[in-house]
Amino acid sequence: MPTPVVPRKSTPAAVNAAAASFAALTNKLDYLNAADIENVRQAYRFADEAHLGQLRNSGEPYITHPIAVAQQCAEWKLDAQALMAALLHDAIEDCNVTKSELIERFGAPVAELVDGLTKLEKLEFNTREENQAESFRKMLLAMARDVRVILIKLADRIHNMRTLGDAPRSKWKRISSETLDIYAPIAHRLGLNSTYRELQDRSFQHLHPWRYAILTKALMRARGRRRDVIKRVQSEVEAAFANAGIQMQIHGREKTLYSIYHKMDGKHLSFAQVTDIYGFRVIVQELTACYTAMGVLHQLYKPLPGKFKDYIAIPKVNGYQSLHTTLVGPSGTNIEFQMRTDPMHVVAEAGVAAHWLYKASAPNSDTSQRLGTKWLQSLLDIQQETHDAAEFWDHVKIDLFPEAVYVFTPKSQIMAMPRGATIVDFAYAIHSDVGHHAIAAKVNGEQVALRTELLNGDVVEIITSQASAPNPAWLGFVRTGKARSKIRHHLKTMALTESQELGEKMLAQALRAEGIDRQRLYEDDETHHATWEKILRFTGNRSRTELLTDIGLGKRIASMIAKRIVSFLAENGEKPDALLMSRERYIPHESVSQGGLVLDGSEGMSVQFARCCRPIPGDDIVGYLGRGEGLCVHTDDCIVAKRLKQRDSERFITVDWSEEPTRTFVTNVLVTVSNGKGVLAKVAAALASAEVDITHVDMGHEPANGVTDLKFSLAVRDRTHLAAAMRNVKRTPSVLRVHRAKAIE
Repeated sequence: MPTPVVPRKSTPAAVNAAAASFAALTNKLDYLNAADIENVRQAYRFADEAHLGQLRNSGEPYITHPIAVAQQCAEWKLDAQALMAALLHDAIEDCNVTKSELIERFGAPVAELVDGLTKLEKLEFNTREENQAESFRKMLLAMARDVRVILIKLADRIHNMRTLGDAPRSKWKRISSETLDIYAPIAHRLGLNSTYRELQDRSFQHLHPWRYAILTKALMRARGRRRDVIKRVQSEVEAAFANAGIQMQIHGREKTLYSIYHKMDGKHLSFAQVTDIYGFRVIVQELTACYTAMGVLHQLYKPLPGKFKDYIAIPKVNGYQSLHTTLVGPSGTNIEFQMRTDPMHVVAEAGVAAHWLYKASAPNSDTSQRLGTKWLQSLLDIQQETHDAAEFWDHVKIDLFPEAVYVFTPKSQIMAMPRGATIVDFAYAIHSDVGHHAIAAKVNGEQVALRTELLNGDVVEIITSQASAPNPAWLGFVRTGKARSKIRHHLKTMALTESQELGEKMLAQALRAEGIDRQRLYEDDETHHATWEKILRFTGNRSRTELLTDIGLGKRIASMIAKRIVSFLAENGEKPDALLMSRERYIPHESVSQGGLVLDGSEGMSVQFARCCRPIPGDDIVGYLGRGEGLCVHTDDCIVAKRLKQRDSERFITVDWSEEPTRTFVTNVLVTVSNGKGVLAKVAAALASAEVDITHVDMGHEPANGVTDLKFSLAVRDRTHLAAAMRNVKRTPSVLRVHRAKAIE
């Protein structure tokens, strides 16, 4: 937070300092294109002007803070929108800039990011209780509608911690405690291990300055004493790998001061008793080489029993993968080694930010396709399918705080799933095709439902069928973000295909009403190609397929498109067919004219049957083309449809039933009965004898008195079938009245 506004002298030194800072930022933006860099520059200019006159506690112009935050985001290779939001992140809070101003200047996505950051800024954490800290972390993640908000917030916190020494000492404890309890664990959950370690060390430095100073001196002395040992270990390890013919890179790693302190405090050890201060990271080229490398090391030095951990076979929930082993080196020094591949190393250091790192550096590389961990790979899959930062974060949040359940495939492969995951989640974790075509499953050899929750140690076998497809009901019980995104993606694709077919039918109907046979438009000649190009320019669609889909979704009115096509054809000397026009406009629709859209129930998700009136075959019906919602069918006498007709009459089209519907349709029936023993069972039996399926029963919440209303949702073939069922019910003793009713909500 800035200090109160103080007039800033625009000295050449201050101007140069700010300009130099932005120049340092532009040096990190080589992964962006020129247009994006210019957008970031515009955001910088706006922020610099907005913060004019504000100084940090150090006396520097306030703009140096947003630039530092943006630099950290650039280190993670975040996109231009995130960098712009980083530069503007204090503009709403501190500079009286409104969200609408930001929308006008930089677009809604950037304004939403800044607004999200402003809301997070207003949250204050005042207790150290563990469960409260965990709830607060979850609240932060839940409030952030976009993962970039959390990343920018972490970048903001890093810079604030780096400059905390300039703040009043009275603030050190609160800010450091908050960082240690809230932001460091979030960085860890997201796999940002470098950030996690830095936040911990800087918090420790300001919470316990004296202890930090003592430990720093002790570590320096230990480093001096063991320098020769470390050099010797490094040279011996390099020689051993060279002899084994394994290419590798070795990096020394020193335990952070906070982790040393935490271990001393938690296990009541002296500094001398903390043995694993030093370690090495061995980075190899292939996954199998990690295990080979461990064999080479175990031949070189003796391993400590019980100090081997395999995070490659079973990764941590934040995506971390490595082999860990602790060896007894020269002079009895315990040294930890971590073996990993390059992709694993990127994930270990950058976590969720590895998504942007790989996207920026090598979007089509093999490495980006097989990014080291399943958790992170599932994030990439989600991002590729949603193309929407908010929806991406929505899926990621589901996976952030799981308690893992370990289950087995029939071939004994271990799969880690979040607690509460179902058979469908497991199927999608194996492969998208397995999930899409799952019809049944066996757990430990017994047949179970697809919604069954998995337990530790379950052996799960998925049964598939090529004829099967994802069911929208699955979204009600799947737990993992990957399964949810795959199901939604499939359903959206199916809906678009069906909407295109519906749009084609509707345009053909509208063209016939104008006296044009649609086949004329599909003739392969230059004139008709030119006509389609004019239409697409007129509508703003990129392709004929997109236009037809928009018509099916109700985003375009078929009759208006048809009239425009007629005018374009007229320019080329083509006239409407008067005979076809008169036949389409004047034949009574009761005879099911060729212009009517015929429904048989097989239209899928592109056609909805209104819940307000529940039309069934035999009812007089009308079709309302909702804006982006496809075709909604109402009964002709529906009150809702009449209101829509008064307001939006051009969106109604002629529809009729097919002579042979392909499925049953749900409608509602109200049965008034005199209350007594077994009445519900008798009514249900009467409906069953009429071969009617009961999909829902509602008896209301009032206590049953002498007379009770039973509301049924029934699946019937048509009006004749419904009438036969209602006659059956009327003949049942205790039934006073039966009539068709409005929807049961």
